[in-house]
Amino acid sequence: MKTEIRQQTTLEKALDINLDPQWYGSFAEIGAGQEVARQFFQAGRASQTVALAISAYDMTFSDVIYGKEKSGRYVCDSRLRKMLDQEFSKLTDRLGTSRGTKTCFFSFADTVATSTDTGRSHGWMGVRFQHKPGAAPSEVYLHVRLLDKQRLPQQETLSKLGVNLIHSCFYKTKNTNEFMTALFDQIKTGSLSVDAIYFNGDVFKNYDECRTNLWLIENHQSEAIYFNAEGSVQNPSDALWGKNIFIQRAFYKPVTNTHIDIANRGLKHFTKEFNLKISDTLSIFEFTFNNRIKNEAVTLDEAVFKVRMLQALKIPTLVSQFSLFYELKQFIRLSTDKPMAIVIGATHLDKLFDEKFYYDLSGGLLEGMGKLLGRFSRLYIYPHKTPEICLLTKSFFPPPATKNIYKHFIDNNMIQDIAGCDEITEFVHSNDILKMIKAKNNNWKKHVPEKIHGLVSKELKG
Repeated sequence: MKTEIRQQTTLEKALDINLDPQWYGSFAEIGAGQEVARQFFQAGRASQTVALAISAYDMTFSDVIYGKEKSGRYVCDSRLRKMLDQEFSKLTDRLGTSRGTKTCFFSFADTVATSTDTGRSHGWMGVRFQHKPGAAPSEVYLHVRLLDKQRLPQQETLSKLGVNLIHSCFYKTKNTNEFMTALFDQIKTGSLSVDAIYFNGDVFKNYDECRTNLWLIENHQSEAIYFNAEGSVQNPSDALWGKNIFIQRAFYKPVTNTHIDIANRGLKHFTKEFNLKISDTLSIFEFTFNNRIKNEAVTLDEAVFKVRMLQALKIPTLVSQFSLFYELKQFIRLSTDKPMAIVIGATHLDKLFDEKFYYDLSGGLLEGMGKLLGRFSRLYIYPHKTPEICLLTKSFFPPPATKNIYKHFIDNNMIQDIAGCDEITEFVHSNDILKMIKAKNNNWKKHVPEKIHGLVSKELKG
């Protein structure tokens, strides 16, 4: 019989550190109170661990200590990095001579805004630390959104996450999965979403930043992770802020030339409809871990493969846990109220208007579609063309119970075709590529971008 390992409580973890003479450091917290430092003081023996605890609430004081941000923001990654830089430097400069040969110095920092509006409750936190006395520092920092509706539980979640982060840095770095799992000890699922986590330094040289961030989605500790065109993890709210958003949702196993054509045609249609500048518009490829259409979950390895392909093509990518389109739209709306469009192939319309996917909503399909589409939200349809048929919005005939709902969105141009059958070549689906590869038919290469031929061959040929 397998024995379940008991999670340590937050105070037990804080006491672990307080009783360990090698660790000595500082805490700098802006906003939400000194929630993380508080746990160490409550655990006891904090004088053995805490060199300094500071909380610069006043903006003028904060600017005097850390300098002003060009953006004028206080809850941002640049402010966190300044806090870590300054506090760690002060610590080592002032105490390095007296105790640097026997002490691992660390600095913890966070800058957080709590609110009863959960869309505004978020923060950055990080730890810079030496893994042995005198060593060059390593660091971890992350962005978190706090999803509880009241400030008190938000603050409690923040305190637990901070202690877990410090404890994992000190005792769990040898195993990535152990590090990540311990990060969420004693934290209720659904109380937070980590949007990005970063690792720097020798201690983390074997950590795969892509995989660790995708691990967050697989383990329901993140709603979505964003990779920019350079392939780097980026906080979605920063990347999407104030942008017009065009999204293609697909399976990408593998990416095909059809996917590229869909994106190009869809983006052109989108910018023309809303009279947008390309420079103000972000075109994203998106896929979900929770695929209701296929009734299957994407594995972590599969997700990493998909992201690697899109990184090779320099395509901004959003990976999410959203099974339904309106959930994806609501997430985007946390960052921008500008025009947005989602494009899909015509064969997905029958799933989109299948009432069984909306049973968790009191208003059913009507509520779901109402949340998805609106004055500045569109659903674009790319034709599904084969030698035998070509499917468009006009080719789809929903069940009698939903046909008037469908007609409403068609008549109001909220669902639109982005191309006609004569304008495109045959639709090549990812499944078609898999069949060719399985049959050892090298014609698959004609339908897949050349830059990823090597990746596809290695992954899908096994």
